Amino acid sequence: MFKWFADGITYKLLGFSPGEHFAESLNFFLYDVPKIYFLLLTVMFFVAIIRSFLPPERIRKILEHKRELVGNFLAAVLGVFTPFCTCSAVPLFIGMLEAGVPLGTTMSFLVSSPTINEVALILLWGIFGWKVALIYLLSGMTIAVVSGFIIGRLKMEKYLENFAGKSTIQLFSEKKLAWEDRIRYAYEYTIDIFKAVWLYVMIGVGIGAFIHGYVPVEFVAKYAGADNPFAVIIAILIGIPLYANGAGAIPVVQAILEKGLPLGTSLAFMMAVTGLSLPEFLILRTVMKLRLLCVFFGIVAFGIITIGYLFNLVF
Repeated sequence: MFKWFADGITYKLLGFSPGEHFAESLNFFLYDVPKIYFLLLTVMFFVAIIRSFLPPERIRKILEHKRELVGNFLAAVLGVFTPFCTCSAVPLFIGMLEAGVPLGTTMSFLVSSPTINEVALILLWGIFGWKVALIYLLSGMTIAVVSGFIIGRLKMEKYLENFAGKSTIQLFSEKKLAWEDRIRYAYEYTIDIFKAVWLYVMIGVGIGAFIHGYVPVEFVAKYAGADNPFAVIIAILIGIPLYANGAGAIPVVQAILEKGLPLGTSLAFMMAVTGLSLPEFLILRTVMKLRLLCVFFGIVAFGIITIGYLFNLVF
């Protein structure tokens, strides 16, 4: 349906010829934008229903006083189903620490929440297939668990900034909700999320469309292709100044994959954009001292680089 819509406007209504740079870019844009919007609205509604059973208070209770690795794993799993960006994850991060959740465990959540977005996971599945989606999930989970475990072992609680007050997140309470309330919450949440991300998605698709139509394969292969031993590092360095959620980054990843960029390099770029960006660094500086922040970013960056090269080697 979406392909028919894009082809109809590009080639029939506007009269462009297949193969032209602008025509290819426009067709890519008209195809991806409505498809991603449709997936976003549909998936986010059902995910929000699930989230209505996981208020922040319950999340904290689940993670309190859990053993190492078990707590890291549970925190990473919960991060997948709590699609916060870094700015909204920080208050819950503070609330977990105040509730007695170990620093290492909360770090696993902090890595997982922006990096492994369930919307991005569903979109990856729909665009690239279940294998790529599974690789993305397992990669992000591994980074989140290992990062949190290492930071927990380093005992760096003293490098947290002095903050007071409880978490300001008030999404919904512990009280039992009727299905009517859950549906209303899901509807409002879906609309709010869509309002927050629609522009990022459109910008991401626009960048991807430009890459798809105008950037030659030779350029991509030369600087970030499989023959360049520094391709993964270059992709991460490009992604760090950017700031987008997974849904906004996926169209760009789709375009660079089609230009011949290896899978590991492409995933490393997306993870850097969503979980290792410069704006995220500045946000987290409000709750972490510089040493802890550098250790946190260093471990995450090392994990992304390792996974990028590993998947390039395997695939």
